[in-house]
Amino acid sequence: MSILILSLCIVALILQIVRFKINPFIAFITTSLLAGLTLGVPVDKLANTIQKGFGDMLGSITLIIIFGTCIGKLTVSSGAASVIADTVMKWTGEKYVRLGLMITGFIVGIPLFYSVGFILLVPLIFSVAYQFKLSKVYIAIPMLASLSVAHGFLPPHPSPMALNSMLHADVGLVLIYGIIIAIPILFIAGLLFSNTLKNIKTTETSAFNSTMSASAIQSEKPGFGISIFSSLFPVFGLSVTTLLPLIWKNEYVSLICKTIGEPAIIMLLSLVICTYTLGIRTGKDMKAIMSEFTEAIKDVILIILIIGGAGSLKEIMMVSGVSQTIVESLSQINVHPYLLAWLMAALIRICVGSATAAGLMTAGVLLPMLQMSSLDPNLLVLAIGAGSLMCSHVNDPGFWLFKEYFGTSMKDTVRSWTVMESLVSVLGIVFIFILNTIIH
Repeated sequence: MSILILSLCIVALILQIVRFKINPFIAFITTSLLAGLTLGVPVDKLANTIQKGFGDMLGSITLIIIFGTCIGKLTVSSGAASVIADTVMKWTGEKYVRLGLMITGFIVGIPLFYSVGFILLVPLIFSVAYQFKLSKVYIAIPMLASLSVAHGFLPPHPSPMALNSMLHADVGLVLIYGIIIAIPILFIAGLLFSNTLKNIKTTETSAFNSTMSASAIQSEKPGFGISIFSSLFPVFGLSVTTLLPLIWKNEYVSLICKTIGEPAIIMLLSLVICTYTLGIRTGKDMKAIMSEFTEAIKDVILIILIIGGAGSLKEIMMVSGVSQTIVESLSQINVHPYLLAWLMAALIRICVGSATAAGLMTAGVLLPMLQMSSLDPNLLVLAIGAGSLMCSHVNDPGFWLFKEYFGTSMKDTVRSWTVMESLVSVLGIVFIFILNTIIH
């Protein structure tokens, strides 16, 4: 009975977001209240339970998301992102232009939120298409596949970071595993698939024109080396502090790496470095830098609140005991937990449209499954992340972002964008199983 009640609550959540256009944060909180009342949580404990879930969730990831947002803002405003893009494109040349765009999308996509990376890189796509007289969609798909993979799989993006917190995964290992499976995914869903899209027609839209006019040209840009070092310092830091204790068996090394390797500490160090290398060093004063940070934080507040709301629903499920009931029921189904997580995230993504919401809702339901000794929480994070990218269609803002910027028809948008996202999702779970076979 409790599973039926929870299912109805999740349907109510989806209807609030999709049908009634209610803000996802408010929808999560009202659904948490509804679930608590109907699942038997004592009324006098209901408010405290929601607040605890909200606080516990945000306490572990808020600093990481905020610091990451500020780093992304500096990466764009300093011109570091465009320096990386221009340099990679010079290295690859016309013959390997799509490979260059794909690499650029992956590098730039790690520190930037998806929509920011998309808007930043679209002018580069149009410029390259014009220069080499190539189809815009044909050269765009490899780059956009890179942005999607970074958004769905890799810390410090909000959904992977929230999933890491909920599932008690190792951020460094999730990052390393995510990069490993990203490489074959991007070659198939990006480079190979885009070969089928050479004939898709596009039109120059007002959205693109506004982006071009809004693209500021920085007079003093940082060099390529400092741009890569600064924007990807979180990746370097997390990778080193994860791998070094495995290679160098020393108590003090392990202690230092464990302390510095805390995601919040790594992100703070990265922010300090970027403030100097991409801010002060390029001629900006501290007041201007802090103003940019303020703007960046405003842009991400809603995402943080949505993640907190998902934490409230998760706590209600834990306190009411419905999560344990779900695990007991799911354990009787002959489906691998990773595949089950992927399927659930994919279904919610198709219904809701938000990859972040799909990932968080799935993790909340499957959280107790970590009690199974054979389950790797790092791969479970990636399995949910892969499912959350499935079948982007008309209820996903990314779908319309692509359609409007490239001026494609509905049919061609589905044929290119939706199929690409679905390929990334399906290939993701396939390579997760392959990686699981190798490492376990």
